[in-house]
Amino acid sequence: MVAVALLHGGTFSWSEWVLYPDFLGGWLIFGAAYLLIAGPLRRFFPGSEPVPASQLALFSAGMLLMLGSLQGPLHELSDYFLFSAHMVQHLLVMLVMPPLLMMGTPGWMLRPLLRIPGLAAVARVLTRPVVAFLLVNILFGVWHFPGPYDLMMRDHLVHKGMHLMIMSVGMVLWWPVMSPLPEIPRIPGPLQMLYLFVLGIPMMVVAIVIVFGDREFYPWYAQAPRIFPLSVLEDQRLGALIMWVPGALVMWLGITFAYFRWSRREIREDQTFVGIDRPGESGVLIAAPPFPESSIPPRKKRKKD
Repeated sequence: MVAVALLHGGTFSWSEWVLYPDFLGGWLIFGAAYLLIAGPLRRFFPGSEPVPASQLALFSAGMLLMLGSLQGPLHELSDYFLFSAHMVQHLLVMLVMPPLLMMGTPGWMLRPLLRIPGLAAVARVLTRPVVAFLLVNILFGVWHFPGPYDLMMRDHLVHKGMHLMIMSVGMVLWWPVMSPLPEIPRIPGPLQMLYLFVLGIPMMVVAIVIVFGDREFYPWYAQAPRIFPLSVLEDQRLGALIMWVPGALVMWLGITFAYFRWSRREIREDQTFVGIDRPGESGVLIAAPPFPESSIPPRKKRKKD
């Protein structure tokens, strides 16, 4: 069952999808803009090329993940009943959705945005690894202090602003690793791996504090109906474990992706350096000698006995 909600309610059903018009309108406009630019409007974008099916699939996956995270049963659980559901939601919209959208968006779509005065300069600053590290972890940490968290849960406008902020910093987080624009490039492969490893440490610290806390941090969930056999503390610790373990797993998957992409590039460069061509029609690899033949000294003749 699908319903359109004008105000928040207090009931929960696994079979009911509540759709909020403010989110749904923005989501549809965002998706329609992508499809129009990838299709009939592509000719107005200099350097544009047909968008491969793989990129269309990645972008669509990101859009569906956004819809499933911020609407429907997961949204209702996270807003009214379970802290752990809210951590699943944050994990999806900050760590999983942004790289899907970025990999699904060709650089030529984004390049016109760089002509907006000041935007390119701001983007270059925000996507520097140190700035991105600080921005992501400060915002994530602040919103998980009890005071700001309780304000967010009690004020729907603040809650929407927090979600937009989390999704935006998710893009900033992944930009040094996934950038589709050479004008604001990725950092080198080894630095990508180090960046992702260090990035997850503060999140792990926040999770540890919550896991081993012996009191209820979030009054909103302490007052919520217990619709599952989880106490308030158990739900709080489960949410922190979700932040800790799956969050770290996403970072390690990113490190693995960065490693294999970097290693493939290194192998190609090494092959080019030693003069190994790709297989031709005969399927034979031809390796050029590392030194000119004229530089190899002639063999000395052995004296006869």
